[in-house]
Parts: sequence; C-alpha cells; structure tokens
Amino acid sequence: MSEQKRSGQGTQNNHKSTAYGKKPGERAAANQAGAKPAFKQGHGKNRDQSSYSKAKPSHKYKQEVRGPRPSAGREHADELQAGDVIVVTIKRLGINGEGVGYYRRKAVFIDGAITNEVVKAEVKEVQPKFIKAQLVEVEKRSRFRIEPPCPVFGICGGCQIQHISYEGQLQAKTDIVREAFSRYAGREAVKFKPILGMEHPWDYRNKAQLQLKRKGHEVIAGLYEADSHTIVDISGCPIQHPKVNEAVEKVKSVLEELRIPLHKENGNKDGVRTIVVRHGFQSGELQVTLVTAGGKLPRQDDLVRMLRLSIPEVSGISLNINPKKTSLIFGDRTISLWGAESMQESLSDLQFSLSPRAFFQLNPQQTVKLYESVRAAAGLTGKETVIDAYCGTGTIGLWLAPYAKEVRGIETIPEAVEDAKANAQRNGRANASFHVGQAEELLPRWVKEGMKPDVIIADPPRTGLDSRFLETVLRTKPKRFVYVSCNPSTLAKDCKVLLDGGYELEWVQPVDMFPQTSHVECVALLTRVEK
Repeated sequence: MSEQKRSGQGTQNNHKSTAYGKKPGERAAANQAGAKPAFKQGHGKNRDQSSYSKAKPSHKYKQEVRGPRPSAGREHADELQAGDVIVVTIKRLGINGEGVGYYRRKAVFIDGAITNEVVKAEVKEVQPKFIKAQLVEVEKRSRFRIEPPCPVFGICGGCQIQHISYEGQLQAKTDIVREAFSRYAGREAVKFKPILGMEHPWDYRNKAQLQLKRKGHEVIAGLYEADSHTIVDISGCPIQHPKVNEAVEKVKSVLEELRIPLHKENGNKDGVRTIVVRHGFQSGELQVTLVTAGGKLPRQDDLVRMLRLSIPEVSGISLNINPKKTSLIFGDRTISLWGAESMQESLSDLQFSLSPRAFFQLNPQQTVKLYESVRAAAGLTGKETVIDAYCGTGTIGLWLAPYAKEVRGIETIPEAVEDAKANAQRNGRANASFHVGQAEELLPRWVKEGMKPDVIIADPPRTGLDSRFLETVLRTKPKRFVYVSCNPSTLAKDCKVLLDGGYELEWVQPVDMFPQTSHVECVALLTRVEK
C-alpha cells in the first residue's frame, strides 16, 4: 500500500494528527503552557522494561470528578446523558487503541483505558449502538499501564498507546487481530504466529513531515492537534530516528536565523508550509525538502549554504511547490536546490533511489520481517508465477523475484509503476515486470492469454480489497493467496469471502510496524482447497 494510505504521512491529517502511524489521540497542558518538549539522546533507554509497569498513571487519567453527575438511577444505557459518570470494565482495545467495555450491554469507547481495567468515565456521546466517554479515574489498574515518556502524548495524536508497556502493546495488537477474525470472519480457531515486535521500539521512523508556525522569533514544527488548526510542537519525537530529529531542529534554526517567511504568516500566501526530512538507515544520507506555496524563497542561496553547513550529512536539498488548499503534503512540482535529486537507500540487497516524493517504508527494520513473512507464505521454489497486486513501487515483488519464475506487479498509479520499473532495472530483477491498471481487469485478460498465476499477493489500502478483485481471485483460483493488511477488520472480512469461496486460512502473522501506535500489520496465508 502507499505510504500515504498506510501511515497518514502523505496528508496534513485533516487536522487529526494521524501522521505518525496510521490515528488520533492527544495531551495539551505542556504545549498550551508554552513548554517545549525536549528529548535527549538517551530518551529511549529501558522504556520497555518491566519497571515501567509500576509507574503511576499519567496525570491525564487522574482527574478529580468535578461537575459530572453519577449515573445512579438510570436503568438503561439509552437513558444516559452527556455528563453522567459510569463505571466500566474494559474488555479489549479497539482498532484505534481505545478501551472497549460495556455499560448495561451497550459498547462504551474510552480513550486511554486498558484491557482488564475498571475505570470511571464521563459520558460524552450516546448513540443507538455505542457510547463515547472520557476517562476520569482508573479504579483498577492494568499491570501494563506505564507513564507515557513523551510530554505531548495525548496531544499530538501520533501515538495512541504509549501508556501501555511494550509487552502489553504486543499482546493488545494480537488480541485486536484475533477479535477481528472472530467478529468478522466467524473464525475462533485461527493459527496466529507470535507477533514480530522490535527489540528497541523507539527511534524507528526514517521520515518526518512537519507543519510550521512561528511563535515570536521561534519556528515551531509539529502536527495538527486533533480537530483543530493548532500545531503541536513534537521536538525530539521519541519514535523518530535521532538523526531526523536533529536535522529538523537545524532546519528550524536556519529558518529562524534567516527569517524565512512561513506560509500564511502575516497574510503571506507563499512561504514554507512543511519540513520533510528523510534519513537513510543504511546509506546514512539525509534528504531535506521544504514544501512551499510559491516557486521561490527569499534568501534562497543563503538558505542552501547554511543548511549545508549545519547538516553535513545532507545529500540533497529540494523545494516542492504546493499552492493548493489541500490535505496533501506534496504538490506536483519539485525543484532541486542543491545536491542529488534522489537519496540512496537499501533494504537487504535491494537498492533504491528515492526522490523527495518517492514511497519508502517508514520502519525499514520491521519491513524486512514483513517481507520475509510474505516470502514464507508464498512458498516459492523458483517455478512459480506471482501476481503482486496493489504493488505500489514494487518492493514486495522485487523482494520475491529471485525466488520465482516470474513476477507481475499491478498498480493504478502510473508514477508508482515507473518507479517500480526503475527499481527492477536498478536491481537486475529481469523477471519482474510492472503494469498500470486494475487487477480485476488485467488478471482475467492475462489468464485468457494463457497465464496461470500460482501465487497472488495483495497489499491493499485500509479499506481492503475491491469486491471485483475478490471475485477475480476466486475465478482465477491460485494455489496460494497472500494477504498483506494494515487493517485487521477489513482483512478478516475479505478473508471470509475467500474462505466461503474455497480457500483455507493456514495462518496469520502479525507484525508490529509502528510501535507506540495502535496499528498492526498482518500477513495471512490462504490456500486453495482441492476438490
């Protein structure tokens, strides 16, 4: 799936700060008071150790009950009103990291609550099928509850479950997948492989896309607070690689020193809108892109000179032009101001040349585990024809090509297909080809021409597989179908269609691509039942 669809990094989040791992949440006191979060180099040490399970709950969840009224006397959940306080036992985490419990048989969603906790919560919204409530007090605490190490957890929305120890996060994510298959596929006895987590679940993001504002002379870079136009300063973000954080701070300093105008500052329609920094974990290169509304910045030569001096690792500095009022970060035109137009990076033996707008996985370390899980599911011997549907820039297909007879990738976005072709040529994957179109149209045509796919791999957006594509798979009848998913709910729903159509679910492998967030990736292997 595209980076935009999977992680939210390609958008300005519709003011819901989803950029850091594909969902919302947030904590305002420090930001509103003007405090600037500061993480030093040792910020991640021992965060996932058991000592954190003894930490006191965040002050966010220890409010005194003032004003809200108790719900005594309300015999039915439908009688509840906003402001009522209810006591709820949390049964599980929802797909967005919220605690889910029941009040008189009606589901209650409570951000910040953890499985097996008993909490007091203030009712905020009563709907026919559910209740939304705000956590007021934890009466019975989970052993997995810890103090969130980030000072803006609960404000910036990038992470949803920092208040859960890493052991608890992995367990919760496995439970989310298990619940999805039970609820949407009607399958309880699914074989789940142990979730693939990280030894150090911090510092893993190789890219930042941050909005800008000026506070006095200081440039603030961050994410939009949920449902607002307020930018939350995320200096030293603990899930970003330190090199990314350092580069962001240096870019901000240069913008401050040169008094480079920001977008919409003092009515300015031009100016810098967004800082984009990408770090090559393998190459060590840094790529800096400034997104602007206009085609030129004042003191542009001075800007380039000072960025080069302050960031010696920078390999290229670019200007992307986006004059439109849109949630998308990038515009259509990119100008190279200095250095290489593309950054070099690798995944195992695959080499990539990354232009500022090019897709690349945000957590390279976990991407290798994900792709190796796909290879295990595909069961390749060198004789198979593989279809890589929703192939994007072709990374999965290229990963599998040395083990297959032929790989054909299908993608609807022409630019992504061009990148995939270039990547194939660059890496000598002569048996991999990439095609623009829709799988439900190209597959039947290829089958009619005599091609018989042995394995079909699909890595769709969060909305899941198109119904026509599922019908095409059932007609094509590959021996193996490998589903790579970033949404357990749509994964389970789509798997049910395939299970009803003659496939068996062999196993599901959860992969933690984005620690500290509620997102969980899965690889599912389905095999054709021979009759």
